[in-house]
Amino acid sequence: MTARSCVALLLGLLAATPALAQSPAAGRVKLVSGAAFVEHEGQRIPAVVGTPVFERDSVSTGADGHVGLTLRDDTRLSVAPQTTIEISRFVYAQSDSQFAFVLRVVQGVVAYVSGRIAKLSPDAVRLETPSAIVGVRGTRLVIQVAP
Repeated sequence: MTARSCVALLLGLLAATPALAQSPAAGRVKLVSGAAFVEHEGQRIPAVVGTPVFERDSVSTGADGHVGLTLRDDTRLSVAPQTTIEISRFVYAQSDSQFAFVLRVVQGVVAYVSGRIAKLSPDAVRLETPSAIVGVRGTRLVIQVAP
């Protein structure tokens, strides 16, 4: 193999690294009705059952929209009409004992049922609104944020 071939191969591998390094989905859309969207890396796509949701993605619903999400740690989120949420942070690495979940509720109503992150590391879960931050200790709750 020539030096030029080695350099080309190395540059090709480096260019592919970001795609290979993408973290696994934080969760998936399990239920959807009405107008609902997932915003991923600046692209707004209609939410359908099975749509993956990643860290830093937003989920929004229209006036008739509802979305049910299940995250990898079995956290469940029910997103009501006229709601926008963001999965600001999601780390679920049991083998490394690394856990983090930060949900930002921008507006609307979301119901939350805690999953394994809240049970294994309660301090690793934060629910944020424009005016408050809620620490979770393994529970169910509903958050409403007025526009």
